[in-house]
Amino acid sequence: MTAQLNARGDVAVVVPAAGAGVRLGPGAPKALRLLEGEPLLVHAIRRTAAAPSVRMIVVAAPPAEVEAVHDLLAPVAPVVVVAGGAERQDSVAAALAVVPGDVGIVLVHDAARCLAPAELFERVAAAVRDGADAVIPALPVVDTIKEVAADGTVLGTVDRSVLRAVQTPQGFRAGTLRAAHAAAADSHTDDAGAVEKLGRPVLCVPGSDFAMKITRPIDLALATHLLKLSA
Repeated sequence: MTAQLNARGDVAVVVPAAGAGVRLGPGAPKALRLLEGEPLLVHAIRRTAAAPSVRMIVVAAPPAEVEAVHDLLAPVAPVVVVAGGAERQDSVAAALAVVPGDVGIVLVHDAARCLAPAELFERVAAAVRDGADAVIPALPVVDTIKEVAADGTVLGTVDRSVLRAVQTPQGFRAGTLRAAHAAAADSHTDDAGAVEKLGRPVLCVPGSDFAMKITRPIDLALATHLLKLSA
């Protein structure tokens, strides 16, 4: 059954899904790898569409797969699919370009975090709605972290109490995200980093264990277990 988005919602979700995902091993583009018989992207869009504030979902797909991705997602939720770029930020920019000017909040979400629950989208959007320019979900770092020299020598132990592992969806006032992309002079691994370079504050909110990132084959095994827990 196709989900229905909220026509009165104030949130657009941008999903860059054009990456190859080489660390996951050879095969289809990362977002189209299978988790329990369905592409990661399908799982991600299903959960995104369940968030009540979402008015629009834009997916940046591999250029050769735009039509195929649209057909894949049409039974899941109404989505707009555009051609992604060579780099993640190019894909975000391409998707952002089709978000209407009257949408005030934009969330950027990775298809590789395909089990992120709808309530996480709502938590991030609510923090932007309450006045934050940029919001990231994050979890405390639980491992001991060492700073290590190139030769493997430990230089010191990092205070993990001030560290956070950052997830997606990341949320932004639409104007802030557009300004960050317009000003970006070099590549960035997440959009909050581009906002930081503008000198704007970025707020952390609690993340979710279900928003883990699928990067390596072992992550697929863990995601399979989490999928059963969330069913």
